[in-house]
Amino acid sequence: MSRSLVQPVGQKRLTNVAVVRLKKRGTRFEIACYKNKVLSWRSGVEKDLDEVLQSHTVYTNVSKGILAKTKDLNAAFDSDDQTKICLEILDKGELQVAGKERESQLSSQFRDIATIVMQKTYNPETRRPYTISLIESLMHEIHFAVDPHRGSKKQALEVIHELQKHFPIKRSPMRLRLIVPEQEFSSLSEKLTAWNATIVSKDQTGSQISVICELDPGFYRECEGLMMKLHGRYEVLALSVHAEGDTVIDQYDDHEDEPSRSLNESSDFDLSKKKESTDSDLLKKELADPVLKLSNEMQKQSISTGNGAAASEGKQNKCNTCNAFVGDSKQYRDHFKSEWHKHNLKRKTIQLPPLTEDECAADMEMDDHKADLKDYSF
Repeated sequence: MSRSLVQPVGQKRLTNVAVVRLKKRGTRFEIACYKNKVLSWRSGVEKDLDEVLQSHTVYTNVSKGILAKTKDLNAAFDSDDQTKICLEILDKGELQVAGKERESQLSSQFRDIATIVMQKTYNPETRRPYTISLIESLMHEIHFAVDPHRGSKKQALEVIHELQKHFPIKRSPMRLRLIVPEQEFSSLSEKLTAWNATIVSKDQTGSQISVICELDPGFYRECEGLMMKLHGRYEVLALSVHAEGDTVIDQYDDHEDEPSRSLNESSDFDLSKKKESTDSDLLKKELADPVLKLSNEMQKQSISTGNGAAASEGKQNKCNTCNAFVGDSKQYRDHFKSEWHKHNLKRKTIQLPPLTEDECAADMEMDDHKADLKDYSF
């Protein structure tokens, strides 16, 4: 009787799969799943088990194709039902992912965290959110590392707290409607003043007073307890409040009559004094913190000019760092990439006045000569 020939298989089976591993009672068990399906199953998006599992089989080593023994299954799971055991491993096991997949997941979560930070913060000078690219660059500067086992929202709140130590960034206020009895309004008003809340409107209906205010989210729990103590009601109108409208940075000073322009702005200054001192105050802040200047520059690039774009054609854009006019918007953007601007930005950080383009070129050439001299010993 002839023996059947065993043909060699030139294909490695069960290698391009996602492996879920679970160690129980001293034995390791594995199942083979389709890539990018395990997380969908755990999040509830995928409902069909056959779309997740490559086979309803339990292995001790998927890459080598070693099946789990029945006695080991009974000892660990008290059952030899392959499908039931696959479900338990799928829910409780550890997902083994490749380097590129892990990098993709971390990159995606990093972007999600940056998006949450952008939605929950704003620039205190303009009351507008920072761009997503600027938030990501600031997160890189503080060396933030994503923890894949923690929620994005919790990590975003920690990022905001850390960014506030180094950069001009603030939490966007919440907008609340607070309704209290008339006799309790004085207690509410004192608390709102202590919390630096901004009152947008105030209405009285019968014996009750309704107040719409903007409050720092950090005081939300205290506000909730206060409303219970005062026998009042509250309603969250907006979780995050930013400045509205499509205006450019240069035109934003014309809208200082808005009641909620800035949480730190004093109501004692009149509008004429504000308009005269805005440029000088902003320049002083930029001299003390170059990051603030960088954020303003990126805001100028990202904020839409709206209907004012046509009216601003031919307008010369001034660079406060170099104290010079640099032409239209395209030349203005190109100027920020020039060595002239970068050199003046370095000088500003050490409290030195800006140089003209010719002076800057001569200064950089002198620095190059000094660097060359250091390479020689006399």
